[in-house]
Amino acid sequence: STAPLIGLGLTIYTHHHHAVRTAIITCGHRACPWCVVALVGTTTPHMASAQPAEGVPAAAGPSEGEPKKEINMMEMKTTVQKLPLLKVRAGPRDGDEWMNRLKEEYVALIAYQKMNKEAGNDWFTIESNKTGTKWTGKVWFVHNLLRYEFDLEFELPVTYPAVPPELALPEIDGKTEKMYRGGKICLDSHFRPLWARNVPHFGLAHAMALGMAPWLAAEVPHLVAAGGVTHPGREKK
Repeated sequence: STAPLIGLGLTIYTHHHHAVRTAIITCGHRACPWCVVALVGTTTPHMASAQPAEGVPAAAGPSEGEPKKEINMMEMKTTVQKLPLLKVRAGPRDGDEWMNRLKEEYVALIAYQKMNKEAGNDWFTIESNKTGTKWTGKVWFVHNLLRYEFDLEFELPVTYPAVPPELALPEIDGKTEKMYRGGKICLDSHFRPLWARNVPHFGLAHAMALGMAPWLAAEVPHLVAAGGVTHPGREKK
């Protein structure tokens, strides 16, 4: 069975929907894409609202009148459950074992891309160098019938898969608060605990599904509204 995805130091509200347990995880930031996450395969009979870690302010639930996040929790849970779980615990410096891990990474990525295409939701391309340490590609998000595309790049840390990759969209570096220097999307305080609970089973496909996908869904509309990104077709006009 797969361990539940639980954010450490965050307030967790749980409820049942069609006999499947899900959770709304909130850190108190209104626009944070990490505040809605589905539990994966949990068998916990009952889970009360978790308390924040010591020194972390208690987070409030969604306020009345606030728009609800357009993130389909059931769909996210289903997607992650269908992704292959990786078994090899090896990093870029582990020689042949890393090559075995790399094969698992590609199997999971291919499976994820196949799922997306079958669902009519193809949204990224990705490839690596020969050693599997540097990855590049494209990601895109359709907003108001316009496709916004960005270059994707990242290097795997030597401690991978114990820590997740830092996915970067360098061309929009500095255009949103949900991003670190170099265009690295903001994942640390929310995604890392989820990843840590699932080492070594989570891989790059999971990082794209639970990291990049919700980030794009949350941030691209805000970037467009703020003028941070402009569609090429509109620039010509």
